[in-house]
Amino acid sequence: MADPETNQDIPAMPCLPPHGRVDCNLCFEGKPVVFDKTKRTQGDWRITNNPLAWGSTSPDIVVLGFSKGPTQAGSLATTPHDKIAFKKGRGNVAKILAHLGLLPEVPEERRSQAVDAWIADPSGRFHFGSLVRCTVERFDRKSAGWKGSGGGMLDQFVALPFGHDVATRCATRFLGSLPETTKLIVMFGLGTALNYVDAAMKIVELARPGEWRKLNDVSYTDGRVVVVHVEHFASQGSLIPDWLGRTGKPRARLGRLAQESVQAALGREMFIL
Repeated sequence: MADPETNQDIPAMPCLPPHGRVDCNLCFEGKPVVFDKTKRTQGDWRITNNPLAWGSTSPDIVVLGFSKGPTQAGSLATTPHDKIAFKKGRGNVAKILAHLGLLPEVPEERRSQAVDAWIADPSGRFHFGSLVRCTVERFDRKSAGWKGSGGGMLDQFVALPFGHDVATRCATRFLGSLPETTKLIVMFGLGTALNYVDAAMKIVELARPGEWRKLNDVSYTDGRVVVVHVEHFASQGSLIPDWLGRTGKPRARLGRLAQESVQAALGREMFIL
């Protein structure tokens, strides 16, 4: 893909970024950046240059949020690297991964610790990060402050030209040339009326040109890797229990579709992780 600002091809990494801070200034016009200090603002949106990665560079499974939320991004200077990813949400991350069949042999009381270990393991079967590696924030006019979370944030950012360009650059660089071992991408976030699923698919198609097709309402594939969208680990109210099928609500269907897609991606391997 050619960068819309420079008209030059965006280089894809030969593998996923290694565990730690990531050196990248693609969305800052190639100018020098200072980690967690350099920002770029357009309208009511801004990004902060602080890309990070956890886990393996040659995983079987990639687990992605949308962007670091305020809980993660607000303490980068004081929190150890291995504690940042999905901070205060790892219990829900464990519930969601278990529902997908990716934690079948781990006792329920130890699932959160298993996620801790995978996030910290630079040579394991998982890689963790976000679709947009920098922090994304929106200006809230009511509070006159910047917020990194809120309803519709995922959908609305990638729907804007600025957000679409940022997300596509990031996906092109970090997902454009995945290792041969990688079969599955689990992406947190469904969006309003599944809008984020459709928007993310368009971005992934640009980042990884190929014959992409929908498997079902929450997943898509190019025949080599399957992308599965799941409930966001920070979803409020009953959304996570609904998705897990614990309340008898219709949202459980989306959880079942995600399970089917993981099965399609990994087959028997999902039961022996």
